Amino acid sequence: MSGMLAIASGKGGVGKTFLAASLGHAMARRGRKVLVFDGDLGLANLDIQLGVAADNDLGAVVAGRTALADAVVRHPATGTDLIVGRSGSGALAGLPEERLGLLCRSLVGLAGRYDITLVDLAAGLGGSCRQLAAAAGGVVLVTTDEPTALTDAYAFIKVVCAGRMPVRLVVNNVEDRRAGRQTHEVLAKACRRFLGLELPLLGLLRRDPRCADAIRAQMPFLSRFPNSALAQDIEELAGALLEEEPRAPAMRA
Repeated sequence: MSGMLAIASGKGGVGKTFLAASLGHAMARRGRKVLVFDGDLGLANLDIQLGVAADNDLGAVVAGRTALADAVVRHPATGTDLIVGRSGSGALAGLPEERLGLLCRSLVGLAGRYDITLVDLAAGLGGSCRQLAAAAGGVVLVTTDEPTALTDAYAFIKVVCAGRMPVRLVVNNVEDRRAGRQTHEVLAKACRRFLGLELPLLGLLRRDPRCADAIRAQMPFLSRFPNSALAQDIEELAGALLEEEPRAPAMRA
């Protein structure tokens, strides 16, 4: 797999940014050149989760003080490159459609230098989500089994994806694989019945309360808890996306 992929959710708080950062790490460990772009233009937090201090961010790009390529920050702990946003920036959250389109085109151009670019979208159905998802051309949608998360995930598929781009589902925070498959089937059944489309299950991520510990420590989860069941799930998901054997040997970063 190469190109761009949007990591999306209808509802906030389902682990989307955690997944984007962890997937990027897993792909880099498999020898891929990876860019992770924080596409939550108003409430960016990729830099907080990974403990990154960037001299340039999307705010500087939009203000015309730097080019998008010059806002790239190397993150040695994951072996990925990052472009971080600016949390609480009303200017970014309310970016006019024309300027947002220019940003998307710049990102598509920059993505050509990488094997894979992961775009961490904002939660919801806003204009930035729609344009960035369209630029990526493919979506990994993250949900949990909470009714509100499922309802918002369905709304995202209906408004942003249906008939326009491929979407695959990741169910996060599952008690076990059987429960995760049941959650997928609930959403997939609704998509078949009301939207006339299939929703493939890409992967299941088992519940691990140590996610919060890794985020508080601002350390990559795969480095902090490499032998956990969740780390195994993330590695398998990365392998599936890269069309490799899920258990292929990984290069440590």
